[in-house]
Amino acid sequence: MDEVVGDAPVPGGPSSSAGAGALGRLRKVCTNATEALSATGVGVSVMSGDGDHRMAAASDPATERIEELQLTLGEGPCIDAFAASRPVLVPDLDDSVMRRWPVYGPAVHGEGIRAVFAFPLQVGAVRLGVLDVFRTHAGQLSREQMGRAITFADLAVTALLDGQDQPHADRDLDEAVEHRARLYQAQGMVMVQLGVSLAEAMVRLRAYAYAEDRTLSDVAADVVARRLRFDPSQS
Repeated sequence: MDEVVGDAPVPGGPSSSAGAGALGRLRKVCTNATEALSATGVGVSVMSGDGDHRMAAASDPATERIEELQLTLGEGPCIDAFAASRPVLVPDLDDSVMRRWPVYGPAVHGEGIRAVFAFPLQVGAVRLGVLDVFRTHAGQLSREQMGRAITFADLAVTALLDGQDQPHADRDLDEAVEHRARLYQAQGMVMVQLGVSLAEAMVRLRAYAYAEDRTLSDVAADVVARRLRFDPSQS
């Protein structure tokens, strides 16, 4: 029987993509960066200007969840670093951070994270995504660690671009296109089901994913497959 949901709360979840090709190299970058930066974990998200954001790789399963959290919530250092094309450094998740990101701040703090450093991945004016460094203790990155973090961001860019020439690149690209198409289709279906705007439909999808502790991609797949339907009569 189809699952029917009504009005949901606010915008989450992880997705594992540790395959071969560019994604495999990205995960290696994340793993090496975690050790070199004395971090709890490092994640990379691939993003585009039209709002398609997805967690690409992470150093470990726990970081996968934390990395995708801000993509599902639609706020956080990763989102801001991509939009501004400059690093967003948060050495302490204090009250000012909670005010800046009222949903993301408490959520990531609840995961035990106390510092986040986001570095945009770009070549000239072309933006590819963001590399995020997470720590369970507050404190600035040292000057040496900042240099290393920027180097790892460059390595992530290289892994993404080199993936175009690798045997698994077509598969990786196909997965990305399929993900985007499914998300847009689900967004349109929820818009019709609830009689709301496209923007509001995305908010509802994010909210449901966060409330159910699921990935946005998985929720979109259920909507498209008609296993999940949003019902305006339920709240």
